[in-house]
Amino acid sequence: MVATLRLPFANGRPNTGGMRILFLGDVMGRGGRQAVAERLPGLRRDWRLDFVVVNGENATGGRGLSTEHAKGLLEAGADVITLGDHAFDQKDMLRFCEAEPRIIRPLNYSKSAPGTGARVFEATRGRKVLVAQVLGQVFMSRPYDDPFSALEPVLKAHPPGGAVAASLIDIHCEATSEKMGVGHFCDGRASIVVGTHTHVPTADATILPRGTAFQSDAGMCGDYDSVIGMQKDEPLRRFVTGMPGGRFTPAMEEVTLCGLYVETDDRTGLASRVEMVRQGGRLSQTGPA
Repeated sequence: MVATLRLPFANGRPNTGGMRILFLGDVMGRGGRQAVAERLPGLRRDWRLDFVVVNGENATGGRGLSTEHAKGLLEAGADVITLGDHAFDQKDMLRFCEAEPRIIRPLNYSKSAPGTGARVFEATRGRKVLVAQVLGQVFMSRPYDDPFSALEPVLKAHPPGGAVAASLIDIHCEATSEKMGVGHFCDGRASIVVGTHTHVPTADATILPRGTAFQSDAGMCGDYDSVIGMQKDEPLRRFVTGMPGGRFTPAMEEVTLCGLYVETDDRTGLASRVEMVRQGGRLSQTGPA
C-alpha cells in the first residue's frame, strides 16, 4: 500500500480548475541549488502552482543528495524530491529518506533499499497526487529491475481522476527510446511522465493520445556552459586523451532552471496543457505565459 502524506501549501494560490504542476529536472551542484532557492518561490506565486516536484539526485557536488541539501530544496518550495541512480551516493541519505517521506527513490532500485519509490501526497484543496520514479535499464551502469513491471501495480492502484487527482512518473534513464516506451505504457494511466538523467532538455513536450503529458528529458537545473553540468576542462581532457586528469566539478556560472509545466483536468486527472520550462541562464526562455 502507498502511504498518503498531507502537504501544507504556503507559496502561491490554488487555482479553481485543474491542478498546475511543475517538475524541475536534475538540480546540478551548488549553482543549481542556489537557483532553485532564489527562483522557485517566485514561480510558485506567479504561476499559481499547486504542486512542485524536483529531481535532486545531483544536487550535492554533482553526485547524490545530502540531508542538508535536501532540506534546502524542500524549504525552497519543492513538495517532493525524486532521486535516481545516484540516490545513495551521499550515505546520510540512507537514513534520511526513511525519516523524510517527501523523498522518493526509484521503485526498482533494490528490494532492500530504504525509503519508497511511490507515495501519494495531499496538496491544495485536499487533492491527492501520486509521485513515483523508476530507473531504466538501457545503457545504465547496473542491471536494475524491469521498470514496467515495477510501475504496473502502482498505476493500477492509483488511476488519475479516481484514487488520485493527478500522478507523476519520473523515468530516470539514458535512452530516449526507453523513456518514450514508459510514456506510452503509462498513457492514459498517469497525468505526467517525464524523463531525467541526461541533463539535456528535449524538444518533445506533448500530450500523448490518451491524455498523458510527456517529455523525454526535462533537462537540468544547472550551468549550460558546461558538459552536462560539469566544468568543461576535465571532460574534454578525457574525451581527447582517454585519460583522467582530475575530478569532475560542477560548473558555477549562470543557471537555467529546466523542467515541465502541466495543467490537469480535475475530472479525468489527465493533462490539458503542457509547456517546456527554461528560466534564466543561457538557453532560450520558455514557460507558461
